[in-house]
Amino acid sequence: MRDNASRPPLPLLADLTHALYGGRLAETHDRWRGLFGSAPFSFREGLTREERIALSYERLGLVRAAVPGRMERFVADAAELSALHEWAGVDPGMATVSSIHFNLFLGSLVDHGRTGDDLAGFTDRIGTFLCTELGHGNDAARCETTATFDRESGGFVLDTPTPGAAKFMPNTSSAGGAKAAVVAARLLVDGTDHGIFLFLTPLSDADGVHLRGIEVRELAETASAPVDHCVTTFRGVRLPYEAMLQGDHGRLTREGEFSSAVGSPRRRYLHSIGRVTMGKLCMSGYSLGATRHALAVTMRLSHDRITSSMTTRATQPLIEHRSHHAPLLEAVATTYAATLLHRSVVTRWTRAADGTDEDRAACERDIAVAKTWITWEARRTMTACRERSGARGLFLGHGIAMQLAANEGTITAEGDNQVVAAKAGGEMALGAIALKPPSEILPGERLLTDPQFQLDLLADVERIWHDRASEERHQPAPSASARWNNIVGPALTLVDAHVRRRAGEEMLTAAARAGSDQGRRLLLDLFGLFALRQVAAHSGDLLAEGRMTADQVRNLYKVTGKLLDALVPHSLSLVEGFAVPEALLESNSMLNP
Repeated sequence: MRDNASRPPLPLLADLTHALYGGRLAETHDRWRGLFGSAPFSFREGLTREERIALSYERLGLVRAAVPGRMERFVADAAELSALHEWAGVDPGMATVSSIHFNLFLGSLVDHGRTGDDLAGFTDRIGTFLCTELGHGNDAARCETTATFDRESGGFVLDTPTPGAAKFMPNTSSAGGAKAAVVAARLLVDGTDHGIFLFLTPLSDADGVHLRGIEVRELAETASAPVDHCVTTFRGVRLPYEAMLQGDHGRLTREGEFSSAVGSPRRRYLHSIGRVTMGKLCMSGYSLGATRHALAVTMRLSHDRITSSMTTRATQPLIEHRSHHAPLLEAVATTYAATLLHRSVVTRWTRAADGTDEDRAACERDIAVAKTWITWEARRTMTACRERSGARGLFLGHGIAMQLAANEGTITAEGDNQVVAAKAGGEMALGAIALKPPSEILPGERLLTDPQFQLDLLADVERIWHDRASEERHQPAPSASARWNNIVGPALTLVDAHVRRRAGEEMLTAAARAGSDQGRRLLLDLFGLFALRQVAAHSGDLLAEGRMTADQVRNLYKVTGKLLDALVPHSLSLVEGFAVPEALLESNSMLNP
């Protein structure tokens, strides 16, 4: 246990935690901090894969019991639901099945009007979500599973017509007890395909025995979170009329008359699986929580571990070595930026329900690119933490190696990152974002230490890559595919530049709101480190476009070094701001062997 003298001053800690959590640390996050930091969620050594899966479902029961208030209100609240994910990384398997249960399963039911008694019958089952198929992953809009309207019974018959239509990777095994699913399937009425809708489908009974016509084959173990991934097929499974989740995007009367306020089958499909957007917020939250935990553990270890000095016979903590603290502090800066960006897109999504379709589409794109960047940066940060922890970082009980492997799942979940980023980049190249105009102040008249200049440089990088992507659109090419191949590289760089500029803006806003001078200074230094890392990566472009001088490029290293010198003495305080439960750190066997 750290003594009180080593803790940051309360005003500084309050500034840091308020910057990251706003006023919601006690209101929203503390219940999950307390639950996942408690003994039932501590790491258990020596379990088999099957035992870890069983434990994850056992823990899911504890999570369900901790949900505050009415379930439908909880799953509809983006801030509440993503907060759960931010602290659930102590057990990646439990986090995965919780996300599927609360967001994709119950969330889909609530979004389609199932509340109260309609929902109660399924809150005591484990819920799962069956969308992607063996033959259709990122093109799930072309899925082949069918739900045929049966006029005689007034219900539906669910079928898997081809081997490629088998539902791929849902957690549908007998583990955990009774399960139910929402299944994406094509609605067929008298031979007419009306597009993809969701159908509420019981899967197994309380003993885990699958119902008639449902065939489940468990898949091999993955390198990610321990989850009972399966391939699932349906052979003439009969469902009642009430199984179809209906709404303005599509309604079917009991007599078989179909109507829709949405003309496009693709838009009907996107409406049906709308919870995937909330899922992107949840995946971002999960990666952020795992990242903050990894940094808190690694930073504490960096202060505790002693190594030889480079110049004397004396010893010194690892944190004093530039080669050690530079990657960690850069990761801390990025994690602050990523957390603040996540808060902003959660808030925007909460407000999007009252906006226009165009507003909602823009918000969905922001959530998508935030998810790609946050989960990719989580991989980078946790890799650095694993390496800076040395051999200890390899042990599962240390937490980092386990979270790093599980984060690979978030990179693929709710839309593969590369595909999602490429789609967003193409839209941005077509003008879907508002670019900041270049500053009229000449670069030679500005200082690299000026936060506004640093932010302007981030905007310059974004604009440079937008221009390049746009230029490629108008270049002659032998085919549409060849043209896209020319565009996609600049477009992906544009996405990265855009999200970093947005995150930088959130950091400066947080610094301006800090209640103490020390808190404001630390947040500005973090922003400077975050921004100049991006500037350094694009300094050649900025120099070529006249947005930086040669002297400024030469001085980047020195300015960055001064920022690191200013931040090192506060490195523990910065990770204390993450509010990782002390009980979780104290129980870490690598910190307290």
